[in-house]
Amino acid sequence: MTVRVVQVSFHADAGRRSAETLLSVWPTLPAVALAASRAGVTVTVVQRAHRDEIVVLQGVDFHFVNDLARAADRVIDRVHALAPDVIHVQGLNDPRGVRQLFRRVPGVPLLVQDHGAEVPTGWRAHAWRWAHRSLAGVTFTAREQASPWKRAKVLRADLPVFEVLESSSEFTVGDRREAQRRTQMFGDPCVLWTGRLDANKDPLTMLAAFEWAAVRLPAARLWCCYGHAPLLDDVQRRIAASTVLTERVVLLGTRPHEELEHRFRAADFFVQMSHHEGSGYSLIEALACGTTPLVTDIPSARRIVGEAGSLSPVGDARSLAEAMVVWASRDKSILRAAARAQFDEALTFDAIGRQLRAAYESVVGAAQCQTRRAAAR
Repeated sequence: MTVRVVQVSFHADAGRRSAETLLSVWPTLPAVALAASRAGVTVTVVQRAHRDEIVVLQGVDFHFVNDLARAADRVIDRVHALAPDVIHVQGLNDPRGVRQLFRRVPGVPLLVQDHGAEVPTGWRAHAWRWAHRSLAGVTFTAREQASPWKRAKVLRADLPVFEVLESSSEFTVGDRREAQRRTQMFGDPCVLWTGRLDANKDPLTMLAAFEWAAVRLPAARLWCCYGHAPLLDDVQRRIAASTVLTERVVLLGTRPHEELEHRFRAADFFVQMSHHEGSGYSLIEALACGTTPLVTDIPSARRIVGEAGSLSPVGDARSLAEAMVVWASRDKSILRAAARAQFDEALTFDAIGRQLRAAYESVVGAAQCQTRRAAAR
């Protein structure tokens, strides 16, 4: 039997954009649903929105439901009308919606996917614990990420946890020389940073690591793309205080997303010093382009990188510096092939589709067993 799944999101677009626009600017929304469909799941998407629209893409129906004035009632009614075998809720941060679904669609297993939410504390922890007691399963990028949620008792100790990536990338390896010509990036090694300049991403530790490594890598160059940048002044002061950094680091600022594919292709290494991440979009994009990651040893990165890159302790600039030097001595063509191989094996949208199908079938099977046991009593 093919599993019928409704993927539902209670998050509404603040820009009040049309369904067609949202499917374009939120590419993960259609890509993940279509991947599950290709894996053999019957998928329908229900998305909270500012107007009622239905769009059909490659056999998958996307229901955009105008529900801003009714506390998600119309979204939940739409899910109920679709009679799913499984309800897949996007995000752990809407416990009220989860509880309403449990009441409105009883007996249908609820699977919730984490998208980098923080473990709640205080009264919020009690509210979330009450709502999430009805869950049949939860997904994280890495299973280990569920541990703090279970320790806080926000999620049941016996709740099944499935490893499912949040998203993937359509980036490809491409031609490195053409990418270097196009971006004017160079260096031996050529190192790329993309991400916010904030305390979690820790750009100051990254700069300290590059400064130490550059003493042993005289031709190294570091190129930094970033969006939100509360630490920009600190970063600029740190660079200005170092002759090595002043000569070797280029701050590129915010760049169009499509341009980043060429920048990843041009780079030998991608660096990131995040303290925590729900997933790792830039990390996945780097591997898609064959760029070797030198990143922090956190659960999501371990899951994504595998053996295709380096993992350094959080906040450890010396460890990252040593990784830069050691990995720079290796054959770059072999490293690029290994990075793309890791992507092809474990990080594609089709891999996500397979992961979701396994999770869906597992919670449906568990629910059916529970029903049979109840009937036998």
